[in-house]
Amino acid sequence: MVESYLPALLFLVFAGVFGGLMLGLTAILGPRRTSAIHDEPFECGSDPIGSPRVKFSVRFYQVAILFLVFDIETAFLYPWASLFRELSCTTPLSTAGTCMGATTVFGIVEMFVFIGILVVALAYVWRKKALDWA
Repeated sequence: MVESYLPALLFLVFAGVFGGLMLGLTAILGPRRTSAIHDEPFECGSDPIGSPRVKFSVRFYQVAILFLVFDIETAFLYPWASLFRELSCTTPLSTAGTCMGATTVFGIVEMFVFIGILVVALAYVWRKKALDWA
């Protein structure tokens, strides 16, 4: 039983040693010159202006959460696509992956229901103007 954990343990030990080695080499070989310019924060080539403690509008977070929700929901299309052949066959698939029985519309109807729920949710969000920035 312990032998099955040996590769994971070796990987963790290797990762720890490698990380420590890289940090040590950086401390030994890294540049040591500091100046006011080197210590200044860098923002994509432009000078930082204003305080970093600016309050964002709630709309920003609302749009971000809605984007994540709809983005994650579309990620559920991949497992469905990989199982579509199995969902649409009345018998188990053959070793070659072909359907030996009758085909059904269950797999496609299942996804139409899922997409329909997403479209209704998106229409609701759109009608409530939750995706507007202003």
